[in-house]
Amino acid sequence: MDSGERSWKDPEIGLVRGLYAATQPPEGSPPPDWQTRRTGMDAFGEMASLPDGCLRIDVDIEGMPAEGLAPVNADDSRTILYLHGGGYCIGSPRSHRPTVARLAAEAGCTALVPDYRMGPENPFPAAVEDGVKAWRHLLEAGLDPGRMVIAGDSAGGGLTLATALAARDAGLPQPAGLFCISPWANLAQKGPSYEQLAALDPMITVQGLDEFAAAYMAGADPAQPLASPALADFTGLAPILIHVGGAEVLMSDSIAVAERAGLAGVDVRLEIWPEMIHVWHAWSGQLTAARRAITSASAWIREKTGG
Repeated sequence: MDSGERSWKDPEIGLVRGLYAATQPPEGSPPPDWQTRRTGMDAFGEMASLPDGCLRIDVDIEGMPAEGLAPVNADDSRTILYLHGGGYCIGSPRSHRPTVARLAAEAGCTALVPDYRMGPENPFPAAVEDGVKAWRHLLEAGLDPGRMVIAGDSAGGGLTLATALAARDAGLPQPAGLFCISPWANLAQKGPSYEQLAALDPMITVQGLDEFAAAYMAGADPAQPLASPALADFTGLAPILIHVGGAEVLMSDSIAVAERAGLAGVDVRLEIWPEMIHVWHAWSGQLTAARRAITSASAWIREKTGG
């Protein structure tokens, strides 16, 4: 029985898999260029609505565009710096707007989503530099680091960790926590999940990740800690919450991050959600488990930031 015929304990995940499959190009189609992929990912984000009354604000961070989100009754002294996913080559504040807005609304805080530089036009370490730039922006605005978290999904989850590592090395304070959704944290694609879960993962393949990694790294060594933070020394990092699906090849990255954090004495919580796919949080309109995951993570953010 293949993954398409499998009987799922959570019937909603089967529906989501079907919806995702319906958006994919026919098998054998030539790969789309980067701009086509970016347009498609932004269109996915624009399909969902924001929480009622949520304000969207254009922000300029010394020439880097960003987007602020302010849900109704948000405590603006508490903030999420959210680093979007997309393999370091696609994605934007637009593509992730609904998911970030829902997370911020449930956490009762605002969010800032930078439109950081991406490959192949701006390869590593541009994204990390922009993550630190956004973090400095919040600190220089007078916000208390103990009332902020850095969060991100997929490549943005890896970038969340890389930003925290680079901030630590630059002598900047850590946030109250780091929330990583399905983080891509080892650009060499190492670990048993890449083989054992390949048939279950409808979204991510090793071949696809290799393509994104090559575009982002532009020949640089992917084993560098700021490119593959699963290989880094996590000493001194903020507490970490990791969400990863039980049916995605990136599970090994999450486990490796949790191990590195634990070895460094960092407060870390790893949650593996059975049957869930890559960044299932983005399907909150169709998936009860996505809404539960956002609610759970929001409670953790409130706890860490004093909300």
